[in-house]
Amino acid sequence: MSTPALTATEPRLGRATLLAVCACVMVAQSMVAAINLLIPQLSSSALHPSATQIMWTVDAYVITFAGLLIPAGAAADRYGRKGALLTGLALFAAGAATSALATAPGVLIAGRAVCGVGAALITPSTMSVLVHLTGTPVRRARAMAAWTLAIGAGGAFGNLLGGLAGQFLGWRALFWVMVPLAAVLACCVAYAVPRTARSARGNPDPAGTLLITAALFALLFGIIEGPTYGWTSPRILGAFTLGALLAAAFTRHALRSPAPLFDPRVFRAPRLSAAALGTATGFFGLFSLFFVNSSYLQGLKGYGPALAGLAIMPVSAGMALAPRFAARRHATPRPVVTSGLALIGLGLLGISTAGAHTPYGLYVVWLLIVSFGTGVCMPALTIGVLEALPPHQAGLGSGLGTSARELGAALGVAVTGTVLAASGQDYGAGMSSALRVVAVVVLGCTAVVWAGYGRRPASA
Repeated sequence: MSTPALTATEPRLGRATLLAVCACVMVAQSMVAAINLLIPQLSSSALHPSATQIMWTVDAYVITFAGLLIPAGAAADRYGRKGALLTGLALFAAGAATSALATAPGVLIAGRAVCGVGAALITPSTMSVLVHLTGTPVRRARAMAAWTLAIGAGGAFGNLLGGLAGQFLGWRALFWVMVPLAAVLACCVAYAVPRTARSARGNPDPAGTLLITAALFALLFGIIEGPTYGWTSPRILGAFTLGALLAAAFTRHALRSPAPLFDPRVFRAPRLSAAALGTATGFFGLFSLFFVNSSYLQGLKGYGPALAGLAIMPVSAGMALAPRFAARRHATPRPVVTSGLALIGLGLLGISTAGAHTPYGLYVVWLLIVSFGTGVCMPALTIGVLEALPPHQAGLGSGLGTSARELGAALGVAVTGTVLAASGQDYGAGMSSALRVVAVVVLGCTAVVWAGYGRRPASA
């Protein structure tokens, strides 16, 4: 279902609004990747964290961020998108300040978790604002392309911030930078982002919210901790089993409730399912790349943290240029989506051939192929998820789409980490094997997405 055209009394999307919401989502996404380049510093810091505490310092943000996206998006629709965005920025700043002031590993982990809660409110609110301020399909496609660029660029921006902090300032500087940055963004949002109509339909559905959030938390725990505890360990198998049972309980509840958080029958729409799978697949590949990039450039190429962060920045170029190219071609979603995903897979295959003596220029070529593929397919995939839901549930639709992104990113890091761990001390061979596995998965899922986009919707 497409969003109807705006009436003359409704606000329209201006450049300042677009820049403000894209900056917010880029900063929120950057904190997923920024911490990775600081792990060596954290391990040797005065906090004296254990290996498990280091793991939770990294994971606390991702788990709370991804686990709360769906209910946060629904809450933004019901209680106000601008208010949810401002609240998210406040929580993000509070969590960053807590992390910067941490005197014990538990405080740092708690601060990261609070940041994740803030990010969960920020991300779906930003997309929902854009949907409500764009009245025509062309304007909406352009806005989604900019939003998608901000999501992808956030990973590169996070690598850059983490690298600069690790090289020159120390790990606390990363968190201190986020406090005034969030405050500046809040001022921009207060000035530039108009309030949009709230959705007064249905109830908040606390039971459904609890079930779907707990299911996502259990699933994410299993994905993220699988490489650490072993995929067949009782803890990981128990997490996956619990996640499946909670998801089944949510489905049963939603089908019986007169006003559920969302109706799971929306996934009967082939294009919605294909778009969600395509979104997860794209970020599965992209964050696998981010995960191996820092170790490759520092461990095999001998770059310092700051140079390693700068060296990944070309990945943003293709994301910026590709959506404009795709829009000019006026192609239908099916070839746009599948060609973009195929480029991601082919680019990862190219990067898998890189070694210690590979020229950086050749590495950049492969980076650009991955980034161009991401820029081609992600706006169309984002719109595919949104159009399956009515406009008053735009925040929920954003939560569903972004959950797919974060699940794909978490799974990409987990799979890559597992293959690298199995390779032992030979990091070069491990990186090649990991990226080949990821590329094969991406290309296989591309075929499934192609088939999904070609199926006819089920009759009502």
